[in-house]
Amino acid sequence: MNITFEELRRLKHSLPTGSVSRIAQELNRDEQDVRNFFGALKYKGSTTDWHYEPGPDGGIINVHDSTIIDAARRILHESSPS
Repeated sequence: MNITFEELRRLKHSLPTGSVSRIAQELNRDEQDVRNFFGALKYKGSTTDWHYEPGPDGGIINVHDSTIIDAARRILHESSPS
């Protein structure tokens, strides 16, 4: 899956408060791992599950495992008014 870095950051910033913690708990991952996935500059914990190529809109991210993105999109869908 490919996504621009800007899209990835927009997704993270669109999440309701507490979503990073919720994603980490649901996926049995460390919270910092989830933050790192969304482009945090802290490297404690595991590395990201994507490959970065420089380019427009912050570059292209080739995501190897979309589990975190899928969880984030599900949370956004749940929190959006019907």
